Amino acid sequence: MTNDRNDATPLELFRQELEERVEPLNQVLLQLENAPDSREACDQVMRSLHSVKGAAGIVALQSLVNVAHRLEDFFVAVRDGKAKLDPTSFSLSFRCVDLFQEVSRQPAAEIRPWLADRRQDLDALVEAISLLLPADGGPESSGGGLIENPFRSPQNVGPPQTANSERVVRVEAENLNRIMALSGELLVEAKWLQPFADSLCLLKDRQKDLQATIENLRLQLSQADPNASTDLVEKARLRERECREILIERLGELELYALRTTNLSYRLYREVIGSNMRPFSDAMVGFPRMVRDLATSLGKQVQLEVLGNNTLVDRDILRKLESPLTHILRNAVDHGLESPQERLALGKPARGTIRVEALHRGGMLAITISDDGRGVQFDQVRQRLVEQGRFSRDDAAALSEAELCAQLYQPGFSTAGEVTEVSGRGVGMDVVHAMAQDVGGTVRVSSLPGQGTSVHFQLPLTLSVVRTLLVEIAGEPYAFPLARLDQIMAIESSDITLIEGRECLLLDGVCIGLISARQVMRFPPANQRPGTIPVVVISDQSKVYGVVVDRYLGEQDLVVRPLDPRLGKVANISAAALMGDGQPILIVDTTDLVRSINALLQNSSPPRPITGQPAKPVQRILIADDSALVLDLQARLVSARGYQVDRVRDGRKAW
Repeated sequence: MTNDRNDATPLELFRQELEERVEPLNQVLLQLENAPDSREACDQVMRSLHSVKGAAGIVALQSLVNVAHRLEDFFVAVRDGKAKLDPTSFSLSFRCVDLFQEVSRQPAAEIRPWLADRRQDLDALVEAISLLLPADGGPESSGGGLIENPFRSPQNVGPPQTANSERVVRVEAENLNRIMALSGELLVEAKWLQPFADSLCLLKDRQKDLQATIENLRLQLSQADPNASTDLVEKARLRERECREILIERLGELELYALRTTNLSYRLYREVIGSNMRPFSDAMVGFPRMVRDLATSLGKQVQLEVLGNNTLVDRDILRKLESPLTHILRNAVDHGLESPQERLALGKPARGTIRVEALHRGGMLAITISDDGRGVQFDQVRQRLVEQGRFSRDDAAALSEAELCAQLYQPGFSTAGEVTEVSGRGVGMDVVHAMAQDVGGTVRVSSLPGQGTSVHFQLPLTLSVVRTLLVEIAGEPYAFPLARLDQIMAIESSDITLIEGRECLLLDGVCIGLISARQVMRFPPANQRPGTIPVVVISDQSKVYGVVVDRYLGEQDLVVRPLDPRLGKVANISAAALMGDGQPILIVDTTDLVRSINALLQNSSPPRPITGQPAKPVQRILIADDSALVLDLQARLVSARGYQVDRVRDGRKAW
């Protein structure tokens, strides 16, 4: 990446300018497609094409000059009423923008050879655009002639590409990450001053005690012998008073310095964090064009609405959102929205709507992608679950709509009748769920048949700072990200039950296995645990576990520091951080911890007992009923009373 435009070659400067103009051209063409009579949009396309033509002429890229010039001729004809916009003209216009984008992605030194290899395609594109012009050839043009300097041409003067011009400095991502790490360390170091000031306050209190002691000594000496050691005591009192005055003065200065330093460090840290945030609109740059092209290829009419463009999002989360948003939007166009004929028959407008909304809510980033299409076909989902052998027909029939929506995340699951270039492989929603898990967030699907489907994300605002629960395991502090925890609780030894030789806990009528964090992390066992036991409940898509820790230490925001890559993947650990006193702490990877628990339970002897006390065995009850609804209701009622339930729908099987 070029950090200083003054050091760039002319071709590199041209590549950068082309890169900056591609997206505005895409946006204004999409706007013009929805409102063909917009004179302002047409003028904006002409200005952008004229700038591209002039810049290409300066660096002598004649093939690009010809393309931009001929397309500019067409839009001049449109403006003058001599040509009309139609699907063919928009298709060719977008092909030209795609060409500009491909050129902007080439290294500067390879642009000329790249264009030379595609000379025939470019000539064919120019010829296709020429066919759109009126019979008289359109506006007067110089064809392949010389192009005047755009920096001297009054036609090239126009409004900036964005409403609010900003100075932009390109910074390497690694440099920014190091700055963020240093600012976090500065914030931690600034907190060291306050304990130091507290120790000086303690010293001041001790001096007061010393003053009282000296005064008592003076009184005793004056009573015993008024003339003995009076001068010595007075001298000690004077020195003590001088020390106290100096200490008070310096202590006040130190407290002010600590306050200023902490405030300055916090402001610096917030500014650095802010520099790592980008508006949500940056993630949506290419999606309007993608939705438009996909809808056109499928014969559908789709309008994409984006709300919350200015919502700030962490740069790393923004980058990770690209693939999930792609899958969700493609699914919405392909599966969710009906064809114009179907929508008109259902009383809906022919043009479907996909709405993407981003906002900050409760200290999290909330993103909702919704459409007004046909919604999830729950009967079709049940049928596909049975066909793939994931559920029996009776179990699939008993699944609620929320449970059916959760099944859409499973790898390899798809309701598409056939595999196409757009969908059908069953990887889209799996990618969405994996991304949310990876950044410590959640994703949820809701749907109303005939009205549409919504996908709701809850993601952290930044990956640089994480709110954590601090716990102690084997005498060392560890941090659990709060967003990855299902529940935090304290249980009594009497609450633990024994099922098939394993200690469990009944939580909201559901039995979850208990296991010691010491055993998972291969630490020596703890002493007998009388009374209250702290438990952290974690889960993945299918398993829920209660992890027993030694004690809770509280909650704290931590600045995440990645582990040295030379360490490789450290089991059960995702990153590190520094606490307020400078002590390092490890951040637990809950997903990896669940995998470790699964491996431990499958490949070794049963877990060690949590306490030395015998666990209370659970009684088992068999329920048989031919009605799935009655069977489920009875099983839930009995499970809530602490019994383990076996259920069957056939009396012979029950016997």
